[in-house]
Amino acid sequence: MGSGYTGWELPADERGRLLALLPPRYERLVADHVTLSFGVGPQEPLPAATEADVIGYADDGEGVQALVVAVDGASDRPDGSTYHITWSLADGRRPVESNDVIHDYGWHPVDPVTVRLVPRYFAL
Repeated sequence: MGSGYTGWELPADERGRLLALLPPRYERLVADHVTLSFGVGPQEPLPAATEADVIGYADDGEGVQALVVAVDGASDRPDGSTYHITWSLADGRRPVESNDVIHDYGWHPVDPVTVRLVPRYFAL
């Protein structure tokens, strides 16, 4: 098993545009990437897509806010979870909790917003 993950970086200009449309609810802003494959090494092929649509949001009301993303028209990741951007977190909460919040609480649709993404590998 590798020590990183592949996916997409959310460029600063796209992040700023989304922040104006979807303000963070919690103190710590994350808002930096979308994961494709976790636990892979740097040799893992990068994804081909370079844009996605923000199609919804999830919020447990207790400190985890995430934006649901569709890549190539699908929000389902190959591992069975949902493409998302961890948006904001309260103290003591972790980005990985976004997966559980989306699964346990569901998500609410928003008017789609297309964003540019940069394929890349992220080392842990």
